[in-house]
Amino acid sequence: MRILFMGTPEFAVPSLEALVAAGHEVCGVFSQPDKPVGRHQNKLQPTPIKECALAHNIPVFQPVKMRDGTALAQIQALVPELIVVAAYGRILPDDILACPPKGCINVHSSLLPKYRGAAPINWAVINGDTVSGVTIMHMATELDAGDIIAQESTEIGPDETAEELYRRLSILGADLLVQAVSAIEAGLAQRTPQNGEEATLAPMLGKELSPMDWSRTAHALHCQVRGLLPWPVASTDKLTGENIKVYRTEETGDKTQAQPGTVLAAGKQGIDVACGEGSVLRITELQAPGKKRMKAADYLRGHPIAVQSQD
Repeated sequence: MRILFMGTPEFAVPSLEALVAAGHEVCGVFSQPDKPVGRHQNKLQPTPIKECALAHNIPVFQPVKMRDGTALAQIQALVPELIVVAAYGRILPDDILACPPKGCINVHSSLLPKYRGAAPINWAVINGDTVSGVTIMHMATELDAGDIIAQESTEIGPDETAEELYRRLSILGADLLVQAVSAIEAGLAQRTPQNGEEATLAPMLGKELSPMDWSRTAHALHCQVRGLLPWPVASTDKLTGENIKVYRTEETGDKTQAQPGTVLAAGKQGIDVACGEGSVLRITELQAPGKKRMKAADYLRGHPIAVQSQD
């Protein structure tokens, strides 16, 4: 099938690779504009999907706007039968949605209608979900509200980070996409309307989500740490006198009567902190201001922390 692909980050790469490997004619790739990088912001970093497309000699288009007619004209000139979108990061206007005869489909990293929006993987982990998955759906005017073609679920590991789940779901989504495109090509694709009453939102992440509230349980904080990777990263300024980023934690299973935020232990295993409901969280990997990410034990060698006696 003649397909126009739209995507930007690493998540989209397996989907594009899978379509090419399946023998489809990918006539073009749309990706967001390259971003300036470096100290002086004088170099442009191509998006992961652009690099993938160029490696396959697929023409790349990077429109700044989607509603001024330029993108529509480019799409019409490519004459795609189907548009496939995977983490493009732009909302498609109705005239583009109506352009290809077989429609536009999207690879979404949640089990819709749960977690519509920009950060479904992160919010699934932050909220402590034990199951996630991917959905292939027909695109509609309303964000992530189109009819479902196919879904596949997967368990979220108890210590799995959003970053790790992101990589797994990108592969799962690519495999499911190829199956869905084959069904569309054969005229056998299902259309299951979503139940809008069951919809939940997964808005963009912001730095305001980073501070750790030690009155919450160790489990809730463990989910926060896992879910805010790779950005904006959980943080705390209550333990060491400086604002540290927290990258890895463990639920110890211990119980304590100490006040939340109390440091109970600090040594080779990490930094144990009292949390809500008498639970205990161990910080095992962190980053101090101006320093590299490191094991908590390595940090403690140069930054000893006072421990409250448990007598």
